[in-house]
Amino acid sequence: MKSAALYLATVLIWGSTWLAIEFQLGDVAVEISLFYRFAIAAILMWAFVLFKNLPMRYSWRDHGFFTLLALFNFGLNYLTLYWAQNYLSSAMASIAFSMLLVMNIINTRLFFSKPIAKRIYVGALLGVLGIASLFWPQIQQFDLSNGTLVGLLLALSGTFVASLGNMISVRNSQRDIGVMQGNAWGMLYSAIGLAVYVLISDVQLTFTAPASYWVSLLYLAIFGTVIAFACYFALLKNIGPERASYVIVLFPLVAVVLSTLFEGFEWQTNTFIGFSLVLFGNAIVLTPTQRIKAFFATRNSLQNRSVPS
Repeated sequence: MKSAALYLATVLIWGSTWLAIEFQLGDVAVEISLFYRFAIAAILMWAFVLFKNLPMRYSWRDHGFFTLLALFNFGLNYLTLYWAQNYLSSAMASIAFSMLLVMNIINTRLFFSKPIAKRIYVGALLGVLGIASLFWPQIQQFDLSNGTLVGLLLALSGTFVASLGNMISVRNSQRDIGVMQGNAWGMLYSAIGLAVYVLISDVQLTFTAPASYWVSLLYLAIFGTVIAFACYFALLKNIGPERASYVIVLFPLVAVVLSTLFEGFEWQTNTFIGFSLVLFGNAIVLTPTQRIKAFFATRNSLQNRSVPS
């Protein structure tokens, strides 16, 4: 029951953050919004690790990787995804981001020489076909000035950057660096980096925004960044990374439902086909071949029993 509650919380929170991001766009510069978000998250994360008295001293080399983690996982990827949602609905952005699963597997092969199972190629192909189906009307009228295609390219770029950040996280884990400690340093460096960028750029620090902006900001910082990560890390410990990774398959469902209800997201034939292909492809990627064979073997056995002799 505890794992089920953690799983449900992670899916619902991360699925809803895409809609919350919509309230961050327009009134305040994206860079400022991200600075606020990660400054709040860093304060909360550091309060947690200090309260738990977790070890926080690491080598200069490790701090170099914490800086890369900040750039890839808590900086550039979010910045790119926020930009993407200037052109895409929260539903479309979340579906594009679900390709993170395939990118993680490919990058794990490139950086850590982990072999890729044959089913991964099938799942990846279905995912690519799904994305192509979702954006088929724009692909047919290919034009770099097309806002939707720009949004897609930004979303996929942000997803790839996030995957690189995940590889940094894997490296840190192999060095026996706690996930909470690594993220605390990463969020701190991200907040500092964004603050420096704001200071040297023409972006103006502003505190005038609608109440919806501040509510969504607190939701993204507290729930979307701190609580959701804490739930996900607890799942990794309780049920393992393979089963926990199914959140990547499920949270687009939440995002699409919320976008349909609150953004007027319209379902077309290509939307149904593309969404189904992406979800099915990710499910294949996450399901071991042995489990697939066992499923069909069990089904055939039941069918044979039901046939009268």
